[in-house]
Amino acid sequence: MLLALTDRNEELWEIAIILGFVVIVAVVALLSLLVMFVRTIEQRVTTIKATLEAAAANTDDTKLIGETATGVEGVLNEGLNHHLFLGRVLEKVRS
Repeated sequence: MLLALTDRNEELWEIAIILGFVVIVAVVALLSLLVMFVRTIEQRVTTIKATLEAAAANTDDTKLIGETATGVEGVLNEGLNHHLFLGRVLEKVRS
């Protein structure tokens, strides 16, 4: 028994095969785009993580701000005392 296809059946099979290849190519292209986007996102997340770690490192010494402010205030007070003292001395010298 020999199975034979009519011309119409052959055309339909050819169309189905061509559409199958088109679908396969489209799926491959879309998956390639997805992989590319995931890689880009992963690289950007890595960059953001490094930036946040650098920011955390920059703010590690913020507890020293209060101590530094106290020291600076002390220096400014000492400078003001010298200024007042020298102003009184200068008035005595002029008079």
